[in-house]
Amino acid sequence: MTAPARPDRLDSVDLLRGAVIALMALDHVRDFFSDRLFDDPTDLNTTTPGIFVTRWVTHYCAPTFIFLAGTAAYLSRMRGKSRAELSWFLFTRGLWLAVMEITINRALWMFNYDLQHHGAGVFWAIGWSMVVLSMLIYLPTWAVTAFGVVMIASHNLLDGLFAEQVGLPRWLWVILHSPGDATVVDGYTFGTGYCLIPWMGVMAAGYGLGAVFRLDRPVRRRVLFQLGVAVSLAFIVLRAINVYGDPRPWSIQQSGPAWTALSIFNCTKYPPSLLYLLMTLGPAILALGLFDRPLGPLARPLITFGRVPLFFYLLHIPLIHGSAALLDYFRFGWSPLATGGPWEVSPNNVPATYGVSLPVVYLIWVGVLLVLYFPCRWFAAVKRRRRDAWLSYF
Repeated sequence: MTAPARPDRLDSVDLLRGAVIALMALDHVRDFFSDRLFDDPTDLNTTTPGIFVTRWVTHYCAPTFIFLAGTAAYLSRMRGKSRAELSWFLFTRGLWLAVMEITINRALWMFNYDLQHHGAGVFWAIGWSMVVLSMLIYLPTWAVTAFGVVMIASHNLLDGLFAEQVGLPRWLWVILHSPGDATVVDGYTFGTGYCLIPWMGVMAAGYGLGAVFRLDRPVRRRVLFQLGVAVSLAFIVLRAINVYGDPRPWSIQQSGPAWTALSIFNCTKYPPSLLYLLMTLGPAILALGLFDRPLGPLARPLITFGRVPLFFYLLHIPLIHGSAALLDYFRFGWSPLATGGPWEVSPNNVPATYGVSLPVVYLIWVGVLLVLYFPCRWFAAVKRRRRDAWLSYF
C-alpha cells in the first residue's frame, strides 16, 4: 500500500459524480415536463419501455452520489485532514444539508411552503448519513466498511414490519425504514421516501472503498474492476434466485421477453433494496475503474459538474420548475406549477394535451445542461482559486 502525502483531486470520482448529476437532471426534467406525468414510470401495467428506461437509468444517481460522498470523506483524510477535523466537517455539513432539504429545497420543488407538512428528499438522507459517518470514522476503516456492508445486506429483513412491532413511534420508523407520511404532533406531519436505512450503510461502504485509492493506479484499477464485477454478479445471482433482496419479485410477463427483462430490473428504490443497490453500485464501481486514467477534453464538462454538485442542484431545480411553469403559461395561459410541485398536478385539472413527449423531454434536458455548464464552470474556478471555509459546504 502506498499513499502520497496530499494526493490531487481524482478526476475519476468527479467524472462519475458529474455523470450521475447529469442523469439526475434528466429525471427531474421528466418529473416536470413529461406528458406521462400521472403514470408511475416503473409500473409495468401503465408505462412504456422508453419511459421505464428513462427512469431506470436515473436509479444510478442517488446510490452513486451517496456512495461517493463516503469515498470523498476518506479521500479528505488522505489529503491531510485530521480525524477530528473531518468529523466536525461531516457533522456540520450533514446538519446543513438536512436543514436545507426541508427548507430551501422544498421551496424550490414546490414553489410554496406548507408549515404543517414537511417532506424530505435525497439531501435529508445524505445529511444524516454524514452525521452518522462523522462518528463512525473514529473506528478502524474495516469496521466502518463492515457496518455499511452488513446494513446494506440485511436491511430487507425489516421489510413489512410496522412501527409498533419494532417499538418506535410511527414518524421515527418512517425516517428510518418505512417510506410514507406520519403525524409528529397534532396537525403536523413529516414524510420521506429517503429512509436512513440503508443510506447510512451506503455512505459507510463508500468510505471503505476510499482505501482502494491508496493503491497505485494499475493495482487499484484492477481492484475496482474486480469489485465491480463481483457486486454486479451478486445482483444477477440473487435476482435469479428471486427469494431475498427485494420486496418486489420479478415475474414472467405475458407481454413478452422484453417486459420480463423490465420486471427483472424493476427493483425497489424506497427504501433502496439490497438488489437495487447491487444493481446500481456494481456498475458504478466498474465505472470508477474505467475512468481512473488520463481523461481527454470531452470529459471536462462532466468533471466540472462533479466538482460543484450542490451548486448544480440548487440551480437546476428552479430552472426546470420555472421553465415548466412558463411553458404552461405560454400554452394554456396558466400553470398548476406556479404554486405547486409536479406531484400536486391532477389530471382532472389540466388539458388533455398537458406535458410534452419523451423526445422533447430529452431536448429540454440537453438545454438545461448547456445552460448550467457556464455558471458551474465559474463556481468550480472560484472553488479552485479560493479556500474559504464556507465554499466546502457547497
